[in-house]
Amino acid sequence: MTARCSEQERQIRIDLAACYRLMPLFGMSDLIYNHITARVPGTDDEILINPYGLMYEEMTASSMVKINLNGDILDNPNKDMDINKAGYVIHSAVHGARHDVGCVIHTHSRAGMAVSAMKQGLLPLTQTSMRFRDIRYHDYESVAVDLEERERLVQDLGDQDAMILRNHGLLVASSSIPEAFNTMYWLEMACRVQVDALGSGLEINMPSQEVIDKTHYLYLPTTRRRFGLLEWPAMLRYLDRRNPGYAD
Repeated sequence: MTARCSEQERQIRIDLAACYRLMPLFGMSDLIYNHITARVPGTDDEILINPYGLMYEEMTASSMVKINLNGDILDNPNKDMDINKAGYVIHSAVHGARHDVGCVIHTHSRAGMAVSAMKQGLLPLTQTSMRFRDIRYHDYESVAVDLEERERLVQDLGDQDAMILRNHGLLVASSSIPEAFNTMYWLEMACRVQVDALGSGLEINMPSQEVIDKTHYLYLPTTRRRFGLLEWPAMLRYLDRRNPGYAD
């Protein structure tokens, strides 16, 4: 861990590394691709991102690359590894526009990509899906290396915490790492359920709009609690039993 790292940044690095290692355990990683970024505490323009070349299960607190929103590398302990430009474009767009966001997760999961290719988008089939009643959509513009796409991406996201990148994958933007992981887990499960249900070929039972609206309201972070915070210690215990060492 860099000697210039504050205690607050160290904790963010540990949680971020844990989040990376949890993703493959729940089937939400894609070889060395995709990214989870976290804002460096006390800054408006610095984020932590994974080096391009490590798998999620290899990530540690000390292997994070610190960059600014201009794409300049401020600290990179990984010899011969850079960052993925497409990841920088997507994540810097959200962090730059949304100062309420502390963590952004983007995935290319099988179910997420499948739903992203469905014209009707995410359907409110279960209470997990109803949590995403207001999910946003961003049309595919090819591999995200064009800086001009950032403006359109953040416009499409608006003030929501989840978005489907059409013909591409999923994205969540939350105030903290625990909340972001929890939101992505729910979104992934909603996509898997939809693929399974539609693939069954059986008639689908759709709930009423009244029930959808009520369920969505009950899952808002301002209604009962901020989902993810209560669950995070359990997730860390789960990880410690399976893939410790992320805090190194």
